[in-house]
Amino acid sequence: MFVRSNEDANQNSIPEDLGKYKVARSGDLVVNKMKAWQGSLGLAPVDGIVSPAYFVFEADFDVPRFGEYLLRSKPYVAKFAAASDGVRIGQWDLDIPRMRNIQVSLPQAEEQAAIVRYLAHANARIDKAIAAKCRLISLLDELDRSVENGLAGSISSMASGGREISWLGALPYTWLVVPAKRLLKEVDRRSKTGREGLLSLRMREGLVDANEFTETPIPPEDLVGYKIVHPGELVMNRMRASIGLFGVAKTTGLVSPDYSTMTVADGVDPHFYLHLFKTDLAMAEFRRRSNGLGTGSSGFMRLYYEDFGPIALPLPPIEEQRRVVQDIQGQHTETLPIRSRASREITLLQEFRARLVADVVTGQVDVRGIAATLPDAPESFENAVLTIDDEFQEVLSEGEN
Repeated sequence: MFVRSNEDANQNSIPEDLGKYKVARSGDLVVNKMKAWQGSLGLAPVDGIVSPAYFVFEADFDVPRFGEYLLRSKPYVAKFAAASDGVRIGQWDLDIPRMRNIQVSLPQAEEQAAIVRYLAHANARIDKAIAAKCRLISLLDELDRSVENGLAGSISSMASGGREISWLGALPYTWLVVPAKRLLKEVDRRSKTGREGLLSLRMREGLVDANEFTETPIPPEDLVGYKIVHPGELVMNRMRASIGLFGVAKTTGLVSPDYSTMTVADGVDPHFYLHLFKTDLAMAEFRRRSNGLGTGSSGFMRLYYEDFGPIALPLPPIEEQRRVVQDIQGQHTETLPIRSRASREITLLQEFRARLVADVVTGQVDVRGIAATLPDAPESFENAVLTIDDEFQEVLSEGEN
């Protein structure tokens, strides 16, 4: 749990009337009743208020931090899942009588303190390694964005008395100007069985199998009504169009009902527009045309097809589209192996952390001897970040091997 500020980039707005909110005292156990099966619970760090959708319980742990580690470990999250029920997995509610029957095994206070000390040091090292790999991915993202923004620059350099688009500028004289709805037509095919397989739209990976990013696959019956997308079609996340979250389907599958799925006209390479939509100029135009609550990429701003369709787009000859795509993808190919490796290693580190915590808090691994040799406080994460550059260079070197 954490203390939320007004600057937090949270999709849920804070209501003016907080009369129904619950008071949680420091050390109380707070549980999101609909997401306890995902481990959405923790001990309140300070006195405060929480959503009416949460349960608040008094908790009595000799070492509160140990209690949080224990209840959020995989074995205990599974117990919370078993104590939840409902029609579908995304709508499960925690059943309080069943929750009260969960057996909790606690070591002596001294061992709880030793475990907390050990895990604090272990987590600091894991966080440091993850931060280095995240920074690498962030720099690769910047490089890829510069490549895509180069597309807009190359268009300007080729312009020679052609038409102009307000958000993009002048075009080569051989290029046409066409509204998006003539090139990309929205379709709305709904699944009747949910068995087509769920696809997840990622910023750089595009549309991928959702099972690569979750340990709890959604059952087919919960995917009925999701949209069907076919290979070569363009997908737009309405709430994230302003940050370039588009993708081209490689396989037939399902996407969220909140996405727009679009077929492409003859003479259109969807990957050309995929790269164009990730340029700063295009994202600024998408932000301008989005509507709803909030501003920019926060709140509930959405780019609906009705607002997307009239946007003027350039239409180069298909040969030029393919040449641009080939050039950009050739440059992305150089960064993709490093990015994939770093992402995979982050996933492995997170899995290692989850296994380590579970083994330690349940007594499968005795860390009292090691903990006794450790200082009371690990190196702070802020100080650790200062030394990331050294490890970052090691990551880069590994990527070249």
